[in-house]
Amino acid sequence: MAEPGPGPSSRRDEELGRAGKVEAEPAPKKRRLAGGERYVPPPRKLSTGVSFGAEHFAETSYYFEGGLRKVRPYYFDFRTYCKGRWVGRSLLHVFGTEFRAQPLSYYRAAARAGRLRLNEEPVRDLDIVLKNNDFLRNTVHRHEPPVTAQPLRILAENEEVVVVDKPSSLPVHPCGRFRHNTVIFILGKEHGLTELHTLHRLDRMTSGVLMFAKTAAVSKRIDEQVRERQLEKEYVCRVVGEFPEHEVICEEPILVVSYKVGVCRVDPKGKSCKTIFQRLSYNGKTSVVKCLPHTGRTHQIRVHLQYLGHPIVNDPIYNMEAWGPDRGKGGKIGKTDEELLKALVEEHHSKQSLEILGILEEDLNSSGENKDGGDSDPKKDAKDPERGDISACPPNSCSNLETLDKYKELGLCGNQDRPMRQEGWEEKDPLCMECRMRRRDPSPKELVMFLHALCYKGPEFEYSSNMPEWAMDDWEE
Repeated sequence: MAEPGPGPSSRRDEELGRAGKVEAEPAPKKRRLAGGERYVPPPRKLSTGVSFGAEHFAETSYYFEGGLRKVRPYYFDFRTYCKGRWVGRSLLHVFGTEFRAQPLSYYRAAARAGRLRLNEEPVRDLDIVLKNNDFLRNTVHRHEPPVTAQPLRILAENEEVVVVDKPSSLPVHPCGRFRHNTVIFILGKEHGLTELHTLHRLDRMTSGVLMFAKTAAVSKRIDEQVRERQLEKEYVCRVVGEFPEHEVICEEPILVVSYKVGVCRVDPKGKSCKTIFQRLSYNGKTSVVKCLPHTGRTHQIRVHLQYLGHPIVNDPIYNMEAWGPDRGKGGKIGKTDEELLKALVEEHHSKQSLEILGILEEDLNSSGENKDGGDSDPKKDAKDPERGDISACPPNSCSNLETLDKYKELGLCGNQDRPMRQEGWEEKDPLCMECRMRRRDPSPKELVMFLHALCYKGPEFEYSSNMPEWAMDDWEE
């Protein structure tokens, strides 16, 4: 989740494993096998030019409700090659130790439903021992969090670039639980703009100017300008209290506490960075501040403002009670990183607002620290754009297998072919706990954070958006 961080351009592919490596389908079988021998295909690399297209966009559709853009649940294949540490271990052991977000009963039911495949053959026995290059596929019923219904506006388009005004709450590219509710997918589905090269990122909760290149040559040219520090970005935000009238420079180093939750803090062991702040107005309670980041660290603007004692008014991470009575001012937290993360999660849990962080309790229960907290550090994003694993569907330890068999008769459960969606029918999946849960929708107000990328300029271009309503002098809280 990065505000200013420019990074290398690369196209995204949706087929990712937990380790963040792009996974391709195995090669077709070509040789005759000896009796009892299990075919293990050689790994295949995807070309760097793979992008999202009509097949991906057709997976599901949007609808709008209560000021929110929502995605109808859909079936999706998570794919991964066998990791080195899994070789020689049974599939049951891997599920039980590395994918603990779901009980083993879920995987048994998923295997019976034909949802789990090994080298494109249905998995019947979870005791099967994994070999190097084994290719796993898990069909899941996927639910995406809603985002604001505010439209994605195109500010400029020519033969080289596309520039948009990104709404708050919308990730740039597929990551975590987001896929169709992303800038990349909306541009492709609603504007016919595909195979775009991402030039820089904006944090999911940050709105404003976002720029894409249309060709590899343009992307390379702008990347060189980024490396030579020829590009400038200007942000505007509304912060707590009376910000100093004079220019403020903050150069405190920033350390990532958790990629999974998406939390950073000032720490001497962190990466060096610099942000210049200038107050624009003060209404007696809050200040509008212009921000000029000279580096692109994760959450740089938000963390520096918190350190200065003026966090963004509605920041769902850095303006929370979990940081202590001073809310992290001066780097004073009084908690270990683990205690801080626990306090942040508990505070959001009590407010039923975990989804605003882009996570669920199931995500927190999964094994390991995932190196992606939504739109995270751009260099990591280039390697790990979609947080996914073969256990991505929420569990249902009491799956009704009789109901499941009926669904299979109707062709609604995963098998070698993806389930067909009936027009006008709201899909319910017997293995999916999300289908049986009622989650509180966030309000459109909760999905807006008062941080906006106002301007992005370089030697050959300058693109700006309008000042957001909350940054106007006459705005009232």
